[in-house]
Amino acid sequence: MLDRMTDTNETAPLSGNSAVDRAAEAAKTTGGRNIPTIGDLPVAEDTANLRQGPNLHDGLLALLPLVGVWRGEGRAAPVDGEGAEYAFGQQLVFAHDGENYLRFSSRTWRLDDDGEPTGQDMRETGFWRIDADDRIEVVAAHSLGLTEILYGSPTTERAWQLESASTMVTETGPAALGPGKRLYGLMPNNNLGWVDERLVDGELRPWRSAELRRVMG
Repeated sequence: MLDRMTDTNETAPLSGNSAVDRAAEAAKTTGGRNIPTIGDLPVAEDTANLRQGPNLHDGLLALLPLVGVWRGEGRAAPVDGEGAEYAFGQQLVFAHDGENYLRFSSRTWRLDDDGEPTGQDMRETGFWRIDADDRIEVVAAHSLGLTEILYGSPTTERAWQLESASTMVTETGPAALGPGKRLYGLMPNNNLGWVDERLVDGELRPWRSAELRRVMG
């Protein structure tokens, strides 16, 4: 996954109308679906579907391709570097309420060698913002007992790179987990791939990565 995500050919726009055609085909099954809401709010509800709910804020156009609900599978290394890698399933949601930020939430679950779920893994939630100069700001909180501030920018119209600027760990959190770098990108099949690398012994090493398909939006 890391090699595929860091290859610029993987995240570059497709030639001709291929990307549009693939997105249109996928929208036949995902375009009518959206995240559930409780209702009766006096303000706009969150939406992960650009066809429903409030209009996307003009300031978020560089992040527009991320909006949706994505599901798939990935690989992870232990936080402390001890033990074997493992497979996980993931649901990743990018939603908005018409204001100038995206809300994101990720939940993962562990998978056995047959791809069957065996229990919960980690969760993460936070917000993405981007300014007029395409500088991205992300605040994230992890269920492990970790909060992060990340900064970055789009690398193409279909890829976004972030780097940790501040990482704080609770007393019972993962003290061995250092700052890192993330890359998100739409692949030629319009799946969303991402890689999270972490600083270990002075060098960045892959920690978690996944390839996700759009299921809503």
